[in-house]
Amino acid sequence: MGFLRRKFDAKPGSRAARAKVADRKAATHRVTLDLARAQAFAVMLAKSRKAQAIEAPDLLAGMYICNWDRLSLYWQEEDRDEIESFLRGICRISPERWHAWIEMYDGLRHPGESWSILKPFGKREKAPALDSEPRPSGALEAILKRAEEIAPSRDSSGGQSVPILTSECVLLCIVRSFGSELTRKLAITGLDAQRLERDALFPRRPPLS
Repeated sequence: MGFLRRKFDAKPGSRAARAKVADRKAATHRVTLDLARAQAFAVMLAKSRKAQAIEAPDLLAGMYICNWDRLSLYWQEEDRDEIESFLRGICRISPERWHAWIEMYDGLRHPGESWSILKPFGKREKAPALDSEPRPSGALEAILKRAEEIAPSRDSSGGQSVPILTSECVLLCIVRSFGSELTRKLAITGLDAQRLERDALFPRRPPLS
């Protein structure tokens, strides 16, 4: 999968860094910048649990922290405070970790700052080898595979056309993961699945990968 192919010490806007990593392995998809950031948070959350696999709630947590301004549009405004608390519970984020990560993400919005998930937690360390990182679980792999199948936008990689995954597209596939506990919990939050499906499958603008 094309999951977290960037090194953590690479700048998110560096095309050369992304291309270098992509050259090492044949990518089955590309991701938008906001989804790449969500994936990095998902890895950090999995590592905080000392888990060997990244689960769907980990990625949802990253999407929530990094892209809530957009994803919140799929819930009624009067319900969003309650939904945020509900999502924090699903994602198993403690209040202390939540505030630390929000401060980190706010720092990313200042122009000219390089993006490193290690920076707020002490001195910069050498990024671990890619093979030592937690990998997506089977359930999350299945979600990403379905997202590849429905993604409307594509890009070229190694002479092949590959899908570009967005947060909306991945969220839609999480919602469609029938039978999972996470899907059942999301179903009772009042999520506007029809609007999400429309935006995921028929985006008004091409994604920026």
